[in-house]
Amino acid sequence: MNKTKKEILATSEAPPAIGPYSQGIRFGNLIFASGSAGVDPESRKLVEGGIEAQTRQTLINLSKILESAGSSLSQVLKTTVFLEDMHEFAKMNAVYAEFFDPDPPARSTIQAAALPLGAAVEIEAIAFVD
Repeated sequence: MNKTKKEILATSEAPPAIGPYSQGIRFGNLIFASGSAGVDPESRKLVEGGIEAQTRQTLINLSKILESAGSSLSQVLKTTVFLEDMHEFAKMNAVYAEFFDPDPPARSTIQAAALPLGAAVEIEAIAFVD
């Protein structure tokens, strides 16, 4: 019988969930991080500065969630990026590359009709813990 239990992840270093979901779940050596947006953890508002600033804050938030479970961005296996506007892809991609160089994870990027809080970008991830 599998005795592995799911562990709810919650850190004050990233914005709290805005609905009935967790910032992330750890199950065994896998972490499933919920979609994160470019929200400042202190003000709980979207950062200003457009898609670049929101992408940067999103990845910082995601990093803090992963770190709370003993993982990091370097241990991300797969991300899904949701963009409000696919015309912003190149700008998002340039910032994303700063965080996932030289060995980026697998990724899907899709355009969404709308994102929570009016965000320009949201990113979710699956990572592992050594």
